[in-house]
Amino acid sequence: MSIEVKVPQLPESVTDATLVAWHKSPGDTVERDENLADLETDKVVLEVPSPVHGILKEIRIKGGTVVTSGELLAVLEPAAAQAKGESKTDSKGTDKAPDKPAGKAESPAEAPSGSGNSSSQSAGRNAGKTGPAARRALQEKGVDPATVQGTGPEGRILKSDVVKAAASERSAGTPSGAPRPASDAARPTATGTREPAARGRVAGERAERRVPMSRLRTRIAERMVEAQHNAAMLTTFNEVDLSAVLDLRKRYRDAFEKQHGVRLGFMGFFIKAAIEALRRFPTVNASIEGNEIVYHDYYDIGIAVSTERGLVVPVLRNVDSLGFPGIEAAINDFGQRARDGSLTMDDLTGGTFTITNGGVFGSLLSTPILNPPQSGILGMHQIQERPVVADGQVVARPMMYVALTYDHRIIDGREAVQFLVAIKEALEDPARLMLGV
Repeated sequence: MSIEVKVPQLPESVTDATLVAWHKSPGDTVERDENLADLETDKVVLEVPSPVHGILKEIRIKGGTVVTSGELLAVLEPAAAQAKGESKTDSKGTDKAPDKPAGKAESPAEAPSGSGNSSSQSAGRNAGKTGPAARRALQEKGVDPATVQGTGPEGRILKSDVVKAAASERSAGTPSGAPRPASDAARPTATGTREPAARGRVAGERAERRVPMSRLRTRIAERMVEAQHNAAMLTTFNEVDLSAVLDLRKRYRDAFEKQHGVRLGFMGFFIKAAIEALRRFPTVNASIEGNEIVYHDYYDIGIAVSTERGLVVPVLRNVDSLGFPGIEAAINDFGQRARDGSLTMDDLTGGTFTITNGGVFGSLLSTPILNPPQSGILGMHQIQERPVVADGQVVARPMMYVALTYDHRIIDGREAVQFLVAIKEALEDPARLMLGV
Protein backbone atom coordinates (compact mmCIF):
# COMPACT_ATOMS: atom_id res chain seq x y z
CA MET A 1 0.00 0.00 0.00
CA SER A 2 1.49 3.31 -1.07
CA ILE A 3 1.77 6.22 1.36
CA GLU A 4 1.16 9.78 0.19
CA VAL A 5 3.45 12.57 1.39
CA LYS A 6 1.63 15.89 1.50
CA VAL A 7 2.50 19.47 2.36
CA PRO A 8 2.11 19.76 6.15
CA GLN A 9 -0.27 22.26 7.69
CA LEU A 10 1.35 25.64 7.19
CA PRO A 11 1.56 28.13 10.08
CA GLU A 12 -1.33 30.50 10.62
CA SER A 13 -1.31 33.49 8.21
CA VAL A 14 0.96 31.60 5.77
CA THR A 15 -0.96 30.75 2.60
CA ASP A 16 1.72 28.97 0.59
CA ALA A 17 5.36 27.91 0.51
CA THR A 18 8.07 27.24 -2.07
CA LEU A 19 9.50 23.74 -2.37
CA VAL A 20 13.17 24.66 -2.20
CA ALA A 21 14.86 21.30 -2.75
CA TRP A 22 14.44 17.54 -2.54
CA HIS A 23 16.98 15.61 -0.48
CA LYS A 24 15.97 12.23 -1.90
CA SER A 25 15.39 10.83 -5.40
CA PRO A 26 12.92 8.20 -6.64
CA GLY A 27 14.17 4.76 -5.66
CA ASP A 28 16.06 5.98 -2.58
CA THR A 29 15.55 4.30 0.78
CA VAL A 30 14.25 6.67 3.46
CA GLU A 31 14.04 6.32 7.23
CA ARG A 32 10.99 7.25 9.28
CA ASP A 33 11.09 10.99 10.18
CA GLU A 34 14.00 11.59 7.77
CA ASN A 35 13.70 14.94 6.01
CA LEU A 36 12.64 14.54 2.39
CA ALA A 37 12.40 18.17 1.27
CA ASP A 38 12.56 21.79 2.44
CA LEU A 39 9.65 24.20 2.18
CA GLU A 40 10.47 27.90 2.41
CA THR A 41 7.87 30.37 3.65
CA ASP A 42 8.21 34.12 4.03
CA LYS A 43 10.00 33.66 7.37
CA VAL A 44 11.12 30.09 8.04
CA VAL A 45 12.17 26.88 6.31
CA LEU A 46 9.95 23.88 7.12
CA GLU A 47 11.01 20.26 6.77
CA VAL A 48 8.88 17.49 5.22
CA PRO A 49 9.58 14.31 7.22
CA SER A 50 9.00 10.80 5.91
CA PRO A 51 6.00 9.20 7.70
CA VAL A 52 7.41 5.65 7.33
CA HIS A 53 10.53 3.65 6.58
CA GLY A 54 10.52 2.58 2.96
CA ILE A 55 11.38 3.66 -0.58
CA LEU A 56 10.55 6.92 -2.35
CA LYS A 57 8.57 5.74 -5.38
CA GLU A 58 7.57 8.98 -7.04
CA ILE A 59 8.04 12.74 -6.74
CA ARG A 60 4.97 14.70 -7.87
CA ILE A 61 6.20 18.29 -7.33
CA LYS A 62 9.53 19.55 -8.58
CA GLY A 63 11.82 22.03 -6.82
CA GLY A 64 10.94 25.69 -7.14
CA THR A 65 7.17 25.08 -7.20
CA VAL A 66 4.80 27.05 -4.96
CA VAL A 67 2.65 24.68 -2.91
CA THR A 68 -0.21 24.91 -0.38
CA SER A 69 -1.24 22.89 2.68
CA GLY A 70 -2.33 19.34 1.88
CA GLU A 71 -0.93 19.28 -1.66
CA LEU A 72 0.51 15.91 -2.75
CA LEU A 73 4.30 16.01 -2.93
CA ALA A 74 5.43 12.40 -3.30
CA VAL A 75 4.51 8.74 -2.93
CA LEU A 76 6.32 6.25 -0.67
CA GLU A 77 6.30 2.46 -0.64
CA PRO A 78 6.60 1.35 3.00
CA ALA A 79 9.09 -1.36 3.91
CA ALA A 80 6.21 -3.58 5.11
CA ALA A 81 4.71 -3.52 1.60
CA GLN A 82 8.02 -4.69 0.15
CA ALA A 83 8.13 -7.59 2.59
CA LYS A 84 4.63 -8.68 1.55
CA GLY A 85 5.70 -8.51 -2.11
CA GLU A 86 8.09 -11.41 -1.50
CA SER A 87 5.18 -13.87 -1.20
CA LYS A 88 3.34 -12.77 -4.35
CA THR A 89 1.92 -15.56 -6.54
CA ASP A 90 0.75 -15.55 -10.12
CA SER A 91 -2.70 -16.65 -11.30
CA LYS A 92 -1.56 -20.30 -11.33
CA GLY A 93 -0.38 -20.22 -7.74
CA THR A 94 3.30 -20.14 -8.73
CA ASP A 95 5.52 -18.02 -6.53
CA LYS A 96 6.83 -14.87 -8.19
CA ALA A 97 9.86 -12.85 -7.29
CA PRO A 98 9.04 -9.54 -5.59
CA ASP A 99 8.88 -6.50 -7.78
CA LYS A 100 11.87 -4.19 -7.54
CA PRO A 101 11.67 -0.41 -7.57
CA ALA A 102 11.70 1.00 -11.09
CA GLY A 103 15.09 1.93 -12.36
CA LYS A 104 17.02 0.08 -9.59
CA ALA A 105 19.10 -3.03 -10.27
CA GLU A 106 18.61 -4.13 -6.67
CA SER A 107 17.03 -2.71 -3.56
CA PRO A 108 19.33 -1.48 -0.79
CA ALA A 109 18.32 -4.51 1.30
CA GLU A 110 19.66 -6.81 -1.48
CA ALA A 111 22.95 -4.97 -1.88
CA PRO A 112 26.12 -6.85 -0.89
CA SER A 113 27.35 -6.05 2.58
CA GLY A 114 30.58 -4.70 1.19
CA SER A 115 28.91 -2.20 -1.16
CA GLY A 116 28.79 1.56 -0.67
CA ASN A 117 25.07 1.44 0.17
CA SER A 118 25.68 0.98 3.89
CA SER A 119 27.52 4.27 4.12
CA SER A 120 24.90 6.05 2.02
CA GLN A 121 22.15 4.72 4.31
CA SER A 122 24.08 5.94 7.33
CA ALA A 123 24.55 9.31 5.66
CA GLY A 124 20.84 9.47 4.93
CA ARG A 125 20.00 8.85 8.57
CA ASN A 126 22.34 11.60 9.70
CA ALA A 127 21.13 13.97 6.99
CA GLY A 128 17.62 13.70 8.41
CA LYS A 129 18.91 15.25 11.65
CA THR A 130 20.19 18.42 10.05
CA GLY A 131 18.67 21.83 9.48
CA PRO A 132 18.77 23.66 6.13
CA ALA A 133 21.92 25.63 7.04
CA ALA A 134 23.79 22.47 8.03
CA ARG A 135 22.70 20.63 4.87
CA ARG A 136 23.84 23.53 2.73
CA ALA A 137 27.21 23.46 4.48
CA LEU A 138 27.46 19.69 3.90
CA GLN A 139 26.93 20.23 0.18
CA GLU A 140 29.28 23.20 -0.11
CA LYS A 141 32.14 21.57 1.81
CA GLY A 142 31.66 18.07 0.39
CA VAL A 143 31.36 16.47 3.84
CA ASP A 144 29.74 13.06 4.33
CA PRO A 145 27.01 13.46 7.03
CA ALA A 146 27.88 9.98 8.34
CA THR A 147 31.27 11.34 9.45
CA VAL A 148 29.84 14.30 11.38
CA GLN A 149 29.21 14.12 15.13
CA GLY A 150 26.11 16.21 15.87
CA THR A 151 26.23 18.36 19.01
CA GLY A 152 22.69 19.75 18.78
CA PRO A 153 19.59 18.46 20.60
CA GLU A 154 19.08 14.71 20.07
CA GLY A 155 22.32 14.51 18.09
CA ARG A 156 21.18 17.09 15.50
CA ILE A 157 23.96 18.17 13.16
CA LEU A 158 24.64 21.90 13.34
CA LYS A 159 26.47 24.06 10.82
CA SER A 160 29.34 24.44 13.30
CA ASP A 161 29.68 20.63 13.40
CA VAL A 162 30.05 20.55 9.61
CA VAL A 163 32.69 23.30 9.65
CA LYS A 164 34.63 21.41 12.34
CA ALA A 165 34.42 18.13 10.40
CA ALA A 166 35.59 19.84 7.19
CA ALA A 167 38.55 21.34 9.02
CA SER A 168 39.46 17.90 10.41
CA GLU A 169 39.32 16.40 6.91
CA ARG A 170 41.61 19.09 5.55
CA SER A 171 44.15 18.59 8.31
CA ALA A 172 44.07 14.79 7.82
CA GLY A 173 44.01 14.98 4.02
CA THR A 174 40.79 14.59 2.04
CA PRO A 175 40.21 11.00 0.80
CA SER A 176 40.41 10.58 -2.95
CA GLY A 177 36.85 9.27 -3.02
CA ALA A 178 35.37 12.21 -1.14
CA PRO A 179 32.81 14.34 -2.96
CA ARG A 180 34.04 17.58 -4.42
CA PRO A 181 33.12 20.85 -2.71
CA ALA A 182 30.27 22.81 -4.25
CA SER A 183 32.73 25.42 -5.50
CA ASP A 184 34.12 22.79 -7.92
CA ALA A 185 30.73 21.41 -8.90
CA ALA A 186 27.20 22.59 -9.47
CA ARG A 187 25.65 24.53 -6.59
CA PRO A 188 22.03 24.36 -5.42
CA THR A 189 19.88 27.43 -6.01
CA ALA A 190 16.88 28.69 -4.05
CA THR A 191 14.57 26.92 -6.50
CA GLY A 192 16.10 23.50 -5.97
CA THR A 193 17.79 23.46 -9.39
CA ARG A 194 21.54 23.30 -9.91
CA GLU A 195 23.40 26.47 -10.69
CA PRO A 196 26.60 26.08 -12.75
CA ALA A 197 29.67 26.89 -10.71
CA ALA A 198 31.53 30.05 -11.62
CA ARG A 199 34.17 29.33 -14.26
CA GLY A 200 37.71 30.60 -13.99
CA ARG A 201 37.73 34.28 -14.86
CA VAL A 202 39.22 35.19 -18.19
CA ALA A 203 40.83 38.59 -18.63
CA GLY A 204 38.25 41.05 -19.93
CA GLU A 205 35.34 38.68 -19.37
CA ARG A 206 32.11 40.35 -18.16
CA ALA A 207 30.16 37.42 -16.76
CA GLU A 208 26.91 37.71 -14.84
CA ARG A 209 24.54 35.23 -13.19
CA ARG A 210 20.84 35.44 -12.40
CA VAL A 211 19.52 33.72 -9.28
CA PRO A 212 15.88 33.99 -8.15
CA MET A 213 15.35 35.80 -4.85
CA SER A 214 14.42 33.48 -2.01
CA ARG A 215 11.03 33.81 -0.33
CA LEU A 216 12.69 35.28 2.76
CA ARG A 217 14.72 37.81 0.78
CA THR A 218 11.60 38.83 -1.17
CA ARG A 219 9.66 39.29 2.06
CA ILE A 220 12.47 41.34 3.61
CA ALA A 221 12.47 43.62 0.58
CA GLU A 222 8.68 44.05 0.76
CA ARG A 223 8.77 44.93 4.46
CA MET A 224 11.60 47.43 4.01
CA VAL A 225 9.69 49.23 1.25
CA GLU A 226 6.50 49.04 3.31
CA ALA A 227 8.25 50.70 6.26
CA GLN A 228 9.63 53.48 4.04
CA HIS A 229 6.22 54.17 2.49
CA ASN A 230 3.94 53.86 5.52
CA ALA A 231 5.88 55.44 8.36
CA ALA A 232 7.38 58.87 8.93
CA MET A 233 10.79 57.57 9.93
CA LEU A 234 13.33 59.75 11.66
CA THR A 235 16.55 58.77 13.45
CA THR A 236 18.18 60.36 16.49
CA PHE A 237 21.68 59.52 17.76
CA ASN A 238 23.68 59.53 20.95
CA GLU A 239 26.85 57.93 22.25
CA VAL A 240 27.39 55.77 25.32
CA ASP A 241 30.45 55.31 27.51
CA LEU A 242 30.51 51.56 28.18
CA SER A 243 33.33 51.63 30.73
CA ALA A 244 31.04 50.60 33.60
CA VAL A 245 29.43 47.76 31.63
CA LEU A 246 32.81 46.43 30.52
CA ASP A 247 34.13 46.61 34.07
CA LEU A 248 31.07 44.80 35.42
CA ARG A 249 31.40 42.05 32.82
CA LYS A 250 35.12 41.66 33.53
CA ARG A 251 34.56 41.34 37.29
CA TYR A 252 31.65 38.90 37.20
CA ARG A 253 31.92 37.15 33.83
CA ASP A 254 33.51 33.92 35.08
CA ALA A 255 31.31 33.65 38.18
CA PHE A 256 28.19 34.36 36.11
CA GLU A 257 29.02 31.68 33.55
CA LYS A 258 29.94 29.15 36.25
CA GLN A 259 26.71 29.70 38.16
CA HIS A 260 24.25 30.03 35.27
CA GLY A 261 25.96 28.06 32.51
CA VAL A 262 25.69 30.92 30.02
CA ARG A 263 28.04 33.70 28.97
CA LEU A 264 27.38 37.25 30.15
CA GLY A 265 27.10 39.29 26.96
CA PHE A 266 26.25 42.88 26.08
CA MET A 267 22.74 42.34 24.75
CA GLY A 268 21.30 41.66 28.19
CA PHE A 269 22.37 45.13 29.36
CA PHE A 270 20.85 46.81 26.30
CA ILE A 271 17.58 44.88 26.64
CA LYS A 272 17.29 45.80 30.31
CA ALA A 273 18.07 49.44 29.52
CA ALA A 274 15.49 49.44 26.68
CA ILE A 275 12.78 48.06 28.97
CA GLU A 276 13.38 50.80 31.55
CA ALA A 277 13.26 53.44 28.78
CA LEU A 278 10.08 51.89 27.30
CA ARG A 279 8.40 52.05 30.70
CA ARG A 280 9.14 55.77 30.88
CA PHE A 281 8.13 56.44 27.26
CA PRO A 282 5.34 53.94 26.41
CA THR A 283 4.65 55.52 23.01
CA VAL A 284 7.90 54.02 21.73
CA ASN A 285 6.43 50.61 22.61
CA ALA A 286 3.15 51.38 20.81
CA SER A 287 1.94 50.89 17.25
CA ILE A 288 -0.62 52.42 14.88
CA GLU A 289 -3.70 50.52 13.70
CA GLY A 290 -5.90 52.62 11.45
CA ASN A 291 -6.71 55.81 13.34
CA GLU A 292 -5.85 54.31 16.74
CA ILE A 293 -2.66 54.08 18.79
CA VAL A 294 -2.27 50.67 20.42
CA TYR A 295 -0.28 50.85 23.67
CA HIS A 296 1.29 47.55 24.67
CA ASP A 297 1.56 46.96 28.41
CA TYR A 298 4.03 44.14 27.85
CA TYR A 299 7.52 43.99 26.39
CA ASP A 300 8.19 41.57 23.53
CA ILE A 301 11.62 42.53 22.22
CA GLY A 302 12.76 41.43 18.76
CA ILE A 303 16.48 40.72 18.33
CA ALA A 304 17.67 41.04 14.73
CA VAL A 305 19.84 38.08 13.70
CA SER A 306 21.74 37.83 10.42
CA THR A 307 21.73 34.39 8.77
CA GLU A 308 22.85 32.98 5.43
CA ARG A 309 19.26 33.24 4.20
CA GLY A 310 18.80 36.82 5.34
CA LEU A 311 17.77 38.88 8.36
CA VAL A 312 15.34 37.32 10.84
CA VAL A 313 13.96 38.83 14.05
CA PRO A 314 13.08 36.26 16.74
CA VAL A 315 11.08 37.72 19.62
CA LEU A 316 11.76 37.45 23.36
CA ARG A 317 8.32 37.36 25.02
CA ASN A 318 7.60 39.14 28.32
CA VAL A 319 11.28 39.92 28.58
CA ASP A 320 10.69 42.23 31.56
CA SER A 321 10.06 39.12 33.67
CA LEU A 322 13.48 37.63 32.77
CA GLY A 323 16.71 38.16 34.64
CA PHE A 324 20.12 38.45 32.96
CA PRO A 325 20.63 34.63 32.89
CA GLY A 326 17.26 34.05 31.22
CA ILE A 327 17.85 36.79 28.66
CA GLU A 328 21.34 35.57 27.72
CA ALA A 329 20.18 31.94 27.48
CA ALA A 330 17.25 32.91 25.23
CA ILE A 331 19.48 35.02 22.98
CA ASN A 332 22.00 32.19 22.59
CA ASP A 333 19.21 29.74 21.77
CA PHE A 334 17.67 32.05 19.17
CA GLY A 335 21.05 32.74 17.58
CA GLN A 336 21.87 29.06 17.24
CA ARG A 337 18.44 28.12 15.89
CA ALA A 338 18.51 31.05 13.46
CA ARG A 339 21.82 29.84 12.01
CA ASP A 340 20.59 26.25 12.02
CA GLY A 341 17.34 27.21 10.26
CA SER A 342 15.10 25.72 12.98
CA LEU A 343 13.22 28.83 14.15
CA THR A 344 9.45 28.42 14.15
CA MET A 345 6.82 30.84 12.92
CA ASP A 346 5.84 31.63 16.50
CA ASP A 347 9.43 32.67 17.23
CA LEU A 348 9.26 35.31 14.50
CA THR A 349 5.81 36.84 14.93
CA GLY A 350 4.76 39.78 17.07
CA GLY A 351 7.17 42.01 18.94
CA THR A 352 6.68 45.54 20.27
CA PHE A 353 10.24 46.88 19.87
CA THR A 354 13.39 45.73 18.09
CA ILE A 355 17.13 45.89 18.79
CA THR A 356 19.70 45.37 16.04
CA ASN A 357 23.47 45.18 16.45
CA GLY A 358 25.46 46.19 13.39
CA GLY A 359 28.56 46.51 15.56
CA VAL A 360 29.29 42.79 15.29
CA PHE A 361 30.06 43.42 11.60
CA GLY A 362 32.10 46.56 12.26
CA SER A 363 29.42 49.20 11.69
CA LEU A 364 30.28 52.47 13.41
CA LEU A 365 27.02 54.30 12.64
CA SER A 366 23.78 53.50 10.83
CA THR A 367 20.09 54.41 10.56
CA PRO A 368 18.08 51.22 11.15
CA ILE A 369 14.74 50.73 9.41
CA LEU A 370 11.57 50.12 11.42
CA ASN A 371 10.13 46.63 11.72
CA PRO A 372 6.40 47.25 10.92
CA PRO A 373 4.06 47.74 12.68
CA GLN A 374 6.48 48.69 15.47
CA SER A 375 7.24 52.35 16.08
CA GLY A 376 10.82 52.14 17.30
CA ILE A 377 14.08 50.25 16.70
CA LEU A 378 17.36 50.64 18.58
CA GLY A 379 20.62 50.33 16.66
CA MET A 380 23.83 49.24 18.43
CA HIS A 381 27.24 49.75 16.86
CA GLN A 382 30.90 48.94 17.25
CA ILE A 383 32.63 49.72 20.54
CA GLN A 384 35.59 51.95 19.81
CA GLU A 385 38.04 53.69 22.09
CA ARG A 386 37.77 57.42 21.48
CA PRO A 387 39.04 60.53 23.27
CA VAL A 388 36.42 62.13 25.49
CA VAL A 389 36.50 64.85 28.10
CA ALA A 390 35.85 63.59 31.66
CA ASP A 391 36.28 65.86 34.70
CA GLY A 392 38.17 68.35 32.56
CA GLN A 393 40.63 65.75 31.29
CA VAL A 394 40.89 64.15 27.84
CA VAL A 395 40.78 60.39 28.34
CA ALA A 396 40.27 57.32 26.14
CA ARG A 397 36.97 55.57 26.77
CA PRO A 398 35.16 52.62 25.09
CA MET A 399 32.39 54.45 23.26
CA MET A 400 29.45 53.26 21.20
CA TYR A 401 27.15 55.28 18.99
CA VAL A 402 23.50 54.31 19.45
CA ALA A 403 20.63 55.18 17.12
CA LEU A 404 16.87 55.22 17.56
CA THR A 405 14.74 55.19 14.45
CA TYR A 406 11.14 56.06 15.30
CA ASP A 407 7.78 56.71 13.68
CA HIS A 408 7.34 60.48 13.89
CA ARG A 409 3.58 60.10 13.39
CA ILE A 410 3.12 59.13 17.05
CA ILE A 411 6.53 59.78 18.66
CA ASP A 412 7.65 63.37 19.06
CA GLY A 413 11.29 64.34 18.78
CA ARG A 414 11.42 65.21 22.48
CA GLU A 415 10.27 61.71 23.47
CA ALA A 416 12.70 60.04 21.08
CA VAL A 417 15.69 62.04 22.34
CA GLN A 418 14.78 61.49 25.99
CA PHE A 419 14.24 57.77 25.35
CA LEU A 420 17.78 57.48 23.98
CA VAL A 421 19.15 59.55 26.87
CA ALA A 422 17.43 57.16 29.30
CA ILE A 423 19.19 54.22 27.64
CA LYS A 424 22.51 56.08 27.79
CA GLU A 425 22.10 56.83 31.50
CA ALA A 426 21.18 53.25 32.34
CA LEU A 427 24.18 51.82 30.49
CA GLU A 428 26.66 54.31 31.92
CA ASP A 429 25.46 53.43 35.43
CA PRO A 430 24.38 49.76 35.15
CA ALA A 431 23.65 49.60 38.88
CA ARG A 432 20.45 51.49 37.96
CA LEU A 433 19.36 48.39 35.99
CA MET A 434 19.81 46.21 39.06
CA LEU A 435 18.05 48.62 41.41
CA GLY A 436 15.31 49.70 39.00
CA VAL A 437 15.95 53.44 39.42
